[in-house]
Amino acid sequence: MNAADREALRQQMLLRALLGDARPGVVGGWLHAPAGGPSVARGLAAYRANAGALAERALAAAYPTLQQLLGDESFGRLARHHWQRQPPQNGDIALWGGGLAAFVADAETLADEPYLADVARLEWAVHSAATAADAGPPQGLELLATHDPAVLGLALAPGTTLVVSPHPVVAIWQAHRAPPCAADDGRFAAVRAAFAAGAGDTALVTRRGWQPVVRALDPGEAAFTAALLASTSLAGALYAAGPAFHFEPWLLAALQQGLLAAVIALPAAGVPSAPRPG
Repeated sequence: MNAADREALRQQMLLRALLGDARPGVVGGWLHAPAGGPSVARGLAAYRANAGALAERALAAAYPTLQQLLGDESFGRLARHHWQRQPPQNGDIALWGGGLAAFVADAETLADEPYLADVARLEWAVHSAATAADAGPPQGLELLATHDPAVLGLALAPGTTLVVSPHPVVAIWQAHRAPPCAADDGRFAAVRAAFAAGAGDTALVTRRGWQPVVRALDPGEAAFTAALLASTSLAGALYAAGPAFHFEPWLLAALQQGLLAAVIALPAAGVPSAPRPG
C-alpha cells in the first residue's frame, strides 16, 4: 500500500470513528494521539460535538419552521442523527440536508405527525429557490403570437418547484413566519381550520428578486404548472388545467412576478401533444 492509499484509508477510518459505526479496535491502529496531547478518545469526542453543533446550525437555517414545530431539543437530536446517517458529501454545508424530509418520513417517533415530512419538503424547496440561478428577462414572448400552442413550451424560472401535500403545508409555513401576536388565534386559526376540513395544499415555490415566495395554487393552476414543469407543450398544459383556467391572467401575473423564463419552440419530432378527450 503506497502512502496516498494509506492516508485515504486512515481518513476513512477517522470518518468511521467520528460517525461511531466501527468498533474502537478496528480503527484504533489508524488513529494516534500526539505525544503529550489529548487522547484519541477526547479528540473524537470534540470532533463529534462540533459536528453535531454544525449539523444543527445548518439544518436550522434551512428548516426554521420544522425547528419551531419540533422544539429546539428534539430538532437538535434529529439534526445530529441525520448527520450520522447521511453525512455531507462535499465541502459546502449549505448544500447538505436535502434528504431530511425522507428521513423525517421514516422516523418512527414522528409517525403520529405525518405533515412534518411535507413541511420539510416545502422548506427545502424554499431553501433551494433562494440560491437558484437568476432567470433574466423572459425570452421568446413573440412566439406566443406566431406559433400554435401545440409547438410551444414554457420554461419557468430556475428554482420553481411544486410541493403537493394532503396537509395544509402552506398555511403552516405562513403561520410560523408571521410575527407573534398576543393570541395564537391570529396566526394559527387558518391552520386549525384547514386541518379540521382535511384540506391539503399544492404549494408553488419560486423566487421574486432575492426573496423566495410560497403560494397555494388552485387545482387548475396546479395542474397547469405541473404540466409545464414536466416539459409538456403549452397546449397540453392548457388541456390539463381544464376549462376553468384562463391563460391570459396567468401570463400577466407570471411576467409581473418573474415566474416565466422563456417561451420555447419545441422540436417538431418531440412535440408533446394534448391528450384527446376519452
